[in-house]
Amino acid sequence: MAQTEEFFSGRCVLVNGPVIVGAGPSGLAVGAGLKQQGVPFVILERANCIASLWQNRTYDRLKLHLPKQFCELPYIPFPENFPEYPTKHQFIDYLESYAKHFDISPRFNESVQSAKYDETCGLWRVKTVTYGDSSSTIEYICRWLVVAAGENAEKVVPEFEGLQEFSGNVMHVCDYKSGEAYRRKNVLVVGCGNSGMEVSLDLCHYNAFPSMVVRSSVHVLPREILGKSTFELAVSMMKWLPIWVVDKILLAAARLILGNIEKYGLKRPNIGPLQLKDTEGKTPVLDIGALQKIRSGDIKIVPGIKKFYHASVELVNGQILEIDSVILATGYCSNVPSWLKENEFFSRDGIPKSPFPNGWKGKAGLYAVGFTRRGLSGASLDAIKVAQDIGKIWKMETKPKNQSVSVLCHRRYKPHF
Repeated sequence: MAQTEEFFSGRCVLVNGPVIVGAGPSGLAVGAGLKQQGVPFVILERANCIASLWQNRTYDRLKLHLPKQFCELPYIPFPENFPEYPTKHQFIDYLESYAKHFDISPRFNESVQSAKYDETCGLWRVKTVTYGDSSSTIEYICRWLVVAAGENAEKVVPEFEGLQEFSGNVMHVCDYKSGEAYRRKNVLVVGCGNSGMEVSLDLCHYNAFPSMVVRSSVHVLPREILGKSTFELAVSMMKWLPIWVVDKILLAAARLILGNIEKYGLKRPNIGPLQLKDTEGKTPVLDIGALQKIRSGDIKIVPGIKKFYHASVELVNGQILEIDSVILATGYCSNVPSWLKENEFFSRDGIPKSPFPNGWKGKAGLYAVGFTRRGLSGASLDAIKVAQDIGKIWKMETKPKNQSVSVLCHRRYKPHF
């Protein structure tokens, strides 16, 4: 116990193993793989819990968009009694049980300020700030750095003319929980992705009057085709057919099931849904009922925003809407460029430059998990690769000196560089 206390109280810590940044599904999956190989590690998490995006920044009615078999983490499946599309609370329970099973204990309330590779000593230096009763700084020295902060670490809030003058409530969708507070209110939902569609649908359940801003083209697909998951069918077809052929089949099925959505103001992109996801990371909308509300007029489709006023908004077509509240379903982005001092592996938008399946490993012990633009299944595949790669090297390097290494893991370390 004395050694552990010294490990956590030191302002400079030598980690005998990797430092993992992020305790979401990606970080937990890497940790589970390392645990199974006996590799020590430290997970740093700026929030006060695992999977903070799911726990703190999602609405109450959220369910997984894909069937559970495509969303489970490595080594442990979902409980059999879970439905095909688990709720967010069921998914959080699954993640907490997962962390408990592998005895994963992240360092919570610890935000990474910078991470830089020191070529002089051949190690990573990760500087953090801890928050709690009193703030403090710690520097971790490690051989490997695993970036698992995810593609959705920060909310994206575009600038709109006049928004400061608007007197109603404005929030990003990450702060939206339910439509309870919006009953009989005129709500402008900015964005037509899965979040924008589902929040608009949720508002309808609470008798609100949502208008959804559609600024660009969007693919809307049925969540299921002939009782089968659309995603599952796409995955099966891509084993035998090129992606452009699968796209044509999906769009033909969508036209038969959903009809012509363009007459409601939802213009489809020229590129197919799978190709668009693969090249630009734009996820197609899987409809769970919003389209029916659009057809009935309960959800109104409106064009882009020109300017906000005290209690209204002017659209690019000159139309004026009286509104009470604004919900920005404008997406998320990576925060990696703000703290990782590296410009070779990650691009300026915080995504690895090498596309899937090669974006998991950089140079000098740098790894990335959760940036595949392929959801939880892609993150799981990368997590397995990362854990196995680190485990192989760690075992080779530590086998002759196991006894001395265990002491280093807890010793206060004062670097001389």
